[in-house]
Amino acid sequence: MEDSLGQKWKQREFPLASVSDLSSPPTSASPGIARFDSDGLQIHQQSHQILSVDPQTLQLFKVSPVQSVCVAEGSDADNKTFYSRGVTIQFRNEEESAAFHCVVQQWKKEVNAQGAVLKICVNVVVKWTQSDDIIGCIECYTCRFRSSLSNTLDRIGQEGNGRNGTITTSKSKFDEKIESSSAKMYFHYYGQLLHQQNMLQDYVRTGTYHAAVVENRADFIGRVVVDVGAGSGILSLFAAQAGAKHVYAVEASEMAEYARKLIAGNPTLAQRITVIKGKVEDVELPEKADILISEPMGKLIFSSIKLENNAGFQCTLLVNERMLESYVIARDRFLSPAGKMFPAVGRIHMAPFTDEYLFIEIANKALFWQQQNYYGVDLTPLHGTAFQGYFSQPVVDAFDPRLLVAPPMFHVIDFTKIKEEELYEIDIPLRFIASMGTRVHGLACWFDVLFNGSTVQRWLTTAPGSPTTHWYQLRCVLSQPIYVMAGQEITGRLHLIAHNAQSYTIYLTLSAKMWGPGAEQGGLLQTSSCKLDLKEPYYRMSQPQAYTLAQDQQPQPLIHTQDIHIQSQDLDEPEIVQQPSPNSCAQIDSLMQSV
Repeated sequence: MEDSLGQKWKQREFPLASVSDLSSPPTSASPGIARFDSDGLQIHQQSHQILSVDPQTLQLFKVSPVQSVCVAEGSDADNKTFYSRGVTIQFRNEEESAAFHCVVQQWKKEVNAQGAVLKICVNVVVKWTQSDDIIGCIECYTCRFRSSLSNTLDRIGQEGNGRNGTITTSKSKFDEKIESSSAKMYFHYYGQLLHQQNMLQDYVRTGTYHAAVVENRADFIGRVVVDVGAGSGILSLFAAQAGAKHVYAVEASEMAEYARKLIAGNPTLAQRITVIKGKVEDVELPEKADILISEPMGKLIFSSIKLENNAGFQCTLLVNERMLESYVIARDRFLSPAGKMFPAVGRIHMAPFTDEYLFIEIANKALFWQQQNYYGVDLTPLHGTAFQGYFSQPVVDAFDPRLLVAPPMFHVIDFTKIKEEELYEIDIPLRFIASMGTRVHGLACWFDVLFNGSTVQRWLTTAPGSPTTHWYQLRCVLSQPIYVMAGQEITGRLHLIAHNAQSYTIYLTLSAKMWGPGAEQGGLLQTSSCKLDLKEPYYRMSQPQAYTLAQDQQPQPLIHTQDIHIQSQDLDEPEIVQQPSPNSCAQIDSLMQSV
């Protein structure tokens, strides 16, 4: 049976409605023939053979019911120059297309059952010479190549475009430091139009980017721009509006296809924009960039994925999602030495705050676990764990700046100079002078970024009291507040450690000198610490609501504005100061003594 099949494929010919070389314009397509013979698969266009391939090097991709892409690797006679060749073939009908694919599968199975190819190349031979015109030659080829491939290989999920059209499937630097499940969720999230719409409808964000670009046309006119994490492609379109010579929009999620459609719908700009589906860690560009533009900010500038039921929120700490690392990698790989970055600088702002309502709201969440007869079950053994769990969530909301206890300080991140490795761990010493006497419930954070244009400098801020953005602000709430008086010094430490779920673990410590007899002599401190996961924030969308009890549940008194002492948990970080003893606090809630 197998022998008969083998004889059949050797004699088969398939008429083709059209054949075109991937490196050639679509207008060059013309009818042809795909023929299987003893030498392999031969593809002819009119009377000329344009592709000859054997089973070991053939890669066949079906991109529509009647259209496929054939790709083959090869080398010159002395094996010094390696290259790839690809053609698009279109059949007359679906039946002939299906038959052709069946024959290829049988052919590869018989000739090379192992047929695993680690690298797929899809370019025409580029002869490397010493000519001064080599860069122009590569650029010209690459533009034609990407235009031909834009609706083919991207559809079948290949990632990356090489300088010579190379698409690499080996594990990238991104894959090595980010767990696959997190990356999958991340790219799935940003591949959906509804989330892109959420960001586009943030008019503070979008309007500031547009103004920063078009008001600095001198930086963009005639320049090459790379849009890092292009998303919908809106920033690429802004750059083209400002007169960019060419824009490479790099986007790793499925949003790349939507970006291509959006850009194609603006034909006066589309001819200067190339969408590349792939990670900035993997793709190769044909030329250096004069401008990098991106929106890499999220929680604490570092950024985080928004929850499905909280699509309007993306909390602010500038570095979560670890997109900023990709921005820095793109700088090192693509930006020319004299190039500019939009934005160029980010600042994380921090200040202690007081908010009794927020503290009570979080503490009351754990009251559910104080029930001693929940359908006959005592839930109290888990109350302490649940209490600490709620306080381990950073709070994302917009708050009144009058809640701040001291003037803010800030930590600068210069995107043009910082090394990628310096973003893995960020340590910020804290020092404030209290402007009022009150209880400090934690640390509030927000960020701003600078577009350092040659003509106009613009700041995009997420500060409390400023127009609200989709980032809002972020607050780290202490389970044990500390007391301060006006003029008292507040010190501490904000320590962020990156993890492979594309986010950060936050270690926060705040301290203040005790007041009262003996405090000055002994230099005693009241100190409170917490550990939070930036990946798991609490999106606070409304005012605190009282917990509704079922008829058979025992009512519990709500916690009010007295101190609650919780023993320190192991923060996996010995440098962090432990919680104070009960005697160091003014009052201890008897309700919580057993926790």
